[in-house]
Amino acid sequence: MSMDLERPLRHPDEGSPPLMSKRARWLVVIGFLLPGSAQLLAGNRRLGRFGIAATLLLFVVGIVAIAGLLLARVAALTVFTNGFVLLALQILLVGYAVLWLVLGFDTLRLTQLVRVQRGWRVPVAVLSVLLTIVPTAGAAWAASAVGAGRSLLGDLFSGAAAVEPVDGRYNILLLGTDAGEDREGMRPDSISLVSVDAETGQSVIVGLPRELSSMPFPEDSPMHEPHPNGFCVGPNAFGEYGGCLTGYLNGVYAELEQTDVIVESEGLPAEFADIYDGFYPEAAARGSSPGLEATKDAVTGATGLEVQFYVLVNMDAFSAIIDALGGVTINVQEALPIGGDEYQNNVDGWIEPGEQLMDGYTAQWYARSRYGSANGDYDRMARQRELQAAILAQMSPQNVLLRFQDIAAAGTELVETDIPESMLGRFVDLATKAKDHAPVDVELVPPAVDAEYPDYAVVQQLVADAVAAASPPDEAE
Repeated sequence: MSMDLERPLRHPDEGSPPLMSKRARWLVVIGFLLPGSAQLLAGNRRLGRFGIAATLLLFVVGIVAIAGLLLARVAALTVFTNGFVLLALQILLVGYAVLWLVLGFDTLRLTQLVRVQRGWRVPVAVLSVLLTIVPTAGAAWAASAVGAGRSLLGDLFSGAAAVEPVDGRYNILLLGTDAGEDREGMRPDSISLVSVDAETGQSVIVGLPRELSSMPFPEDSPMHEPHPNGFCVGPNAFGEYGGCLTGYLNGVYAELEQTDVIVESEGLPAEFADIYDGFYPEAAARGSSPGLEATKDAVTGATGLEVQFYVLVNMDAFSAIIDALGGVTINVQEALPIGGDEYQNNVDGWIEPGEQLMDGYTAQWYARSRYGSANGDYDRMARQRELQAAILAQMSPQNVLLRFQDIAAAGTELVETDIPESMLGRFVDLATKAKDHAPVDVELVPPAVDAEYPDYAVVQQLVADAVAAASPPDEAE
């Protein structure tokens, strides 16, 4: 009997149930550990060699990816955020899932269950099916996730060329808006400038009041000619005493995008509708718009930091990303109304003080509510920054991996940006480095800054001090 159990797998003694049982167990296990090996030993050798080659290829891709992340992280991340590379990876995963399915059921066929001992037939069959279906489902899920990521990257990021940092930093304008899909009349509800050191990932987050006024525009900005003394400050294109169509920082977008509508609705002279004709003609090619480019220039002039990119967060879709993450934990400091007005009429409910796990709807109102706080919009700015930090805290690799497809689906509705796809690797690397540093927060609010009558020398000094605090020691020195 012992000699029978050692017979070759390809030509067993089919009349020996103990031998066939042992053979079946070995085929299932080795077929799982190295797909294709069961066929190489006991079945179609050509299919077996193909299966082993495909498995080795997948292992090589994985090893190269890990080595790249360890030795050349930025380059590796750039490669694996490229749409064509992701498409190739998706095809590879789908093909491998199909191949695993074929190999698994072919292995079950090779076991010849009818010749296996009765007590082993069901366990061998169940084990074989499990070891076939589970990895196949995993590969199919991975392919689907890669497809979702590829779709997100293609829809979200622009195809523009990569941009170098300015004075060693990347400066990104973060806008939050409640506007609908057409964004007509969009006035950002929250405005922040994120400045990131291009080497260390150390960041500064500058909170700008939406009512900030009289912003100076850089001399090379198209907005400088009609507003040479600051936004709406006279004399300018609107007259000796100044003027404009909107007035505040959060109105700069509408100033360029809704000129005709505003002029008609306000009964202004028709020539005012032509003031901004032809401004920022290359904006659309960069994934931006004249209104967004003008807003970037206004923030550049106000802070002294050259804004390179924007990220527009649609608050209407904001709750979807939070729900996709499984909620966010916030320590609420004061009761805040859901809905209602400044007199607390028509309040739909309250967000009570204390630590709580918020769903998307509640978190949206936590960031949106402007009533119920002593400092109104300024307290709301602080809550929005707190919520941004809470969302980032939920973006753990495990959570993102588990909920990736929901997050990707929400991302296309949530965010617009002009960040080039070719820079994703660099920014993902900086985001990883940024976790080692606490961001420096600068809130341009009273008493340091009066939004109605700002002193931009003071504003720029506050920003410069924050940048120095969030820079490597040798640069600060």
